[in-house]
Amino acid sequence: MANTHMKLGLFLTQPGHHVAAWRHPEVNKDSVINFNFIKHQLLLAEQAKFDLVFLGDGIVTGYDKSNFGKQAVARFEPLTLLSSLAAVTEHIGLIGTASTTYNEPYSVARMFASLDHLSGGRAGWNIVTSGGKEIADAYNGVEPLHHERYKRANEFVDVVTKLWDSWEDDAIVFNQETGQYLDTNKVHPIQHKGEHFSVKGPLNITRPVQGHPVLVQAGSSEDGQELAARYGEIVFTAWQTLEEAQAFYKSLKGRMAKYNRDASELKIMPGLYPVVGRTEEEAKAKHQQLLDLIPDEVGVAYLSAHFGVDLTGYPADGPLPELPEISEINGIKSRFQLLKDLADRENLTIRQLYQRIAGARGHKEIVGTPEQIADLMQEWVEKQGADGFNIMPPILPSGISDFAELVIPELQKRGLFRTEYEGNTLRDRVSLKRPVSRYTGSLV
Repeated sequence: MANTHMKLGLFLTQPGHHVAAWRHPEVNKDSVINFNFIKHQLLLAEQAKFDLVFLGDGIVTGYDKSNFGKQAVARFEPLTLLSSLAAVTEHIGLIGTASTTYNEPYSVARMFASLDHLSGGRAGWNIVTSGGKEIADAYNGVEPLHHERYKRANEFVDVVTKLWDSWEDDAIVFNQETGQYLDTNKVHPIQHKGEHFSVKGPLNITRPVQGHPVLVQAGSSEDGQELAARYGEIVFTAWQTLEEAQAFYKSLKGRMAKYNRDASELKIMPGLYPVVGRTEEEAKAKHQQLLDLIPDEVGVAYLSAHFGVDLTGYPADGPLPELPEISEINGIKSRFQLLKDLADRENLTIRQLYQRIAGARGHKEIVGTPEQIADLMQEWVEKQGADGFNIMPPILPSGISDFAELVIPELQKRGLFRTEYEGNTLRDRVSLKRPVSRYTGSLV
């Protein structure tokens, strides 16, 4: 069922998005790797009628002995956790991250098809490429170049979607009298042979409930935008200003026509890091409390990791050093440019910049009252900077409960967000059609 409300995702990470969240007095050791605690957070989000929960994935720890012991790096593998959460939730969408750089299409297709069936049609795959020497070392491989990662990613998604279609929806006959389990004419080897993959198929599980689990993408570089324009149905992105968000919104949706897609087939949901207070003073005090918990060495290491440039040794209260050209960056190019532009625009020191990204990591940060936060969200949606937002709670559990109890009612009062779930699947919730099967040639 279609709806015109803004879309809301919960970007869930333990013990919150702020780099120093684990040091906050409300966080305790037992909540970090604890399924029951995470389940409770998800039930709060479901009660608030969030569209989906999004789990990112840091494949490795980013081990650096000098700072490693001061950061919360332990985390669950996303698909394992989401499969467990599928059993204790009913409505909320379940988005998991799986890299196209260090996985195989058959395995990813099988995992997400399974999750879609287990959840009754609530699964989504966040498609990412993975760069960085630490990840390459973990997989005993050579780090591929940025453009090569995206070439592989495009073919990877093509293979996965072919595999999801390899069983037609009515392939299972299940005639106990004749002994016919399935119609073999409706199960199709995909016979894919490409530059990176050779996959015969078919998959060993029936077509997912949603046809395809929802395809999510989070890259904003040129290569990332092309991948999103071709395949993406939800895009998570990071922008500091409405003008930047509007330019990205127009650029990305404008690329879709060449792939025979309509702009309505893709929902753009920038990250939003809200620090909510009943008054401005309360919100600012919460924000400052978290900033005060960041050790300098952790802040500099955190900024270095997001820049892809080692800033150790430079004065924290001095400016950024001269940085390489973006063409020389093999990491996340869009995040590098965003952080550089932010520092240049506001003339920020290294310390000021790491404080600005310590929670939001380059996403939009807002510290204020429910009304102020709702004002920003309403403006971005109404002025075509976003179709919704991926909410990034600073700490858990208060980051979710504060938003659910204070901001959601304000959005509902303005008619911007649902009061009840509609439809049965994640596609229903975010107004996306069930995809056409390449074998049946019709909506099924």
